[in-house]
Amino acid sequence: MKLLHLTFHFEYREAIEKILDEQGVQNYVVYPMMEGKDIDGKHFGSKIHPGNVSVIEAQVEEDQIEQLFEKLSEFKHAKRSRYHLEALILPIERKIEREIKLEREE
Repeated sequence: MKLLHLTFHFEYREAIEKILDEQGVQNYVVYPMMEGKDIDGKHFGSKIHPGNVSVIEAQVEEDQIEQLFEKLSEFKHAKRSRYHLEALILPIERKIEREIKLEREE
């Protein structure tokens, strides 16, 4: 299991979530409207620095990474306006697993 960390312009959220869904990524969190800076400059949600950055962090199985990165790369390189997208894979050192205890049927 790895942690996928994505940053992108907020207006691409639905497209990014669609890619994650299509690739079977089920566990993620979204930080929808963050201030940030990327290759296009500052995005502080103001008239001087318009726009915002979104962040998605997702738990990804190792066998999903290559195809997921391929789809994200295709998305990024399809239009110049998407070049700001950043995708990082980080190790997960520890994880508290959810335990499901099933009652015995008698």
